Amino acid sequence: MKMKAIHNLLQSVKPHFEEGGSLSRFWVVFDSLETFAFTPGHVTHSGAHIRDGIDLKRTMFLVIVAMIPCLLFGMWNIGHQYHLSLGASSDLIANVMVGAWKVIPLVVVSYGVGLGIEFLFAGMRGHSINEGYLVSGMLIPLIMPVDVPLWMVALAVAFAVVVAKEVFGGTGMNILNVALTARAFLFFAYPKQLSGEIWIHDVATSKSGGMLVDGYTGATALGHLAGTVGTAASEASAATMSMFAEGGMFSLSNCFLGLIPGSVGETSALACLIGAAILIWTGIGSWRIITSFLAGGLVMGFLFNLIGANAYMTISPIHQVVMGGFMFGMVFMATDPVSAAQTNKGKLWYGFFGGLFSIMIRVFNPAYPEGVMMAILFMNVMAPLIDHYVIEGNIKRREKRLTLAAA
Repeated sequence: MKMKAIHNLLQSVKPHFEEGGSLSRFWVVFDSLETFAFTPGHVTHSGAHIRDGIDLKRTMFLVIVAMIPCLLFGMWNIGHQYHLSLGASSDLIANVMVGAWKVIPLVVVSYGVGLGIEFLFAGMRGHSINEGYLVSGMLIPLIMPVDVPLWMVALAVAFAVVVAKEVFGGTGMNILNVALTARAFLFFAYPKQLSGEIWIHDVATSKSGGMLVDGYTGATALGHLAGTVGTAASEASAATMSMFAEGGMFSLSNCFLGLIPGSVGETSALACLIGAAILIWTGIGSWRIITSFLAGGLVMGFLFNLIGANAYMTISPIHQVVMGGFMFGMVFMATDPVSAAQTNKGKLWYGFFGGLFSIMIRVFNPAYPEGVMMAILFMNVMAPLIDHYVIEGNIKRREKRLTLAAA
C-alpha cells in the first residue's frame, strides 16, 4: 500500500516535469527517481526488447548489496586497528563508530561530487541519469586509504567521472574502470597519500601545549614486503618476515579475515568472497573472470616460490592472493561488465592475465605496491583486443568446418 501511494504521488506530479510542464527542465531528475523506485514504463522502439523486471538501476543495487560485507567489516576494522594501536579494549559498537566517523564522509563526498556531475551531464545532453555511478560511488571510498583528504577524493571523483566516463559517452561506453581510474589519478598525482601507509589513530596534543604530530600511521602488508625487494631471502629482516608467519600481524589467517591495516574495504578476503558468491549467484558477476583471475594470481605466486630470489617471492601463493586489494579487485573491479572482456573465452584469458600481472607487478616493482590496480587497468585496455582474437578464431574454425563439410 505504501509503494502504491508513492507511485500515485509520482504520477500526480509527473505532468509538471514532462515536456511543456513548468518543471520540464528537471525531467532527468524526476525520471531518475521514478525509475529507481519502479520498473521503467518506456520501452525500446527498435532492435531487441528486453522483457525483464530488472533494469540497470536494480542491477547496480545488487552490486552494492554485494559490497555491504566489505563496507561493514571495513568500518569495524578501522575502529579495531585504532583501539589496538592504543592498547585499549573495545567492543563492536565502539569499533564501528570510529570506522563510521572516518568512512561516511568519504562516501558522502564520493556520491555528492559524482552524482552532481552525472546530473549536470544528463541535463546538458537531455537524457536520463546514468546509473553506473551508483556502484562507482561506493567502490571509490572502499579502495581509498581512510585518511585521504576529502578534497582529494572529490578531485579524483571529478577526474574519473569526466575523463574516464562522460568523455566516452557515459555509462556503458567507458573503456576503463571508473573507480580504479580515480585511484590511479590519486596515486600518480599525490603518491604520498597512497604510499602504503595507513592511518591508525590521531595523537593528542600534549597538556603542556607542545605540538605533537597530527596522527600515527602504520605500513600495510604490501608496504612492509615492498621493502624486501632486491634483498635476498636469507638477508631479509627476521622481524619483517616474522610478521607474515603464523601468529604474526600479517599471518595468513589475519589476512584472510581482514584483521590488518589497509584501504577501507579491501582487507578482508572473506568479505570479498561473500560478495563474489552474491554476484555469481545473481548472475551479475562473471564466474569465468573471478575464477581465472584467482588462478592467474596463484600461478604467478607459485612461479615466484620456485624462483625464490627475494623474501617477497617466498610468500605462499595463497598468502599472496589474500593480501592487499587482490580479492577486492578480482570480485568488484575485474568483473566490471563494461570494461571487461565480453566473450566467454575472452573472459578466461582476461581474468587469468589480470591475476597474473597483479602479483607480478607488486613483486617486481615496489613503486606499485598494489599491482592489482595497474593490472586491471591494463587488461581493460586489452579487453577489446582479446575479444577480437577470440571472435576471429571462432570465425576461422567455423570456416574450416564448412570447408571440410563441403569437401
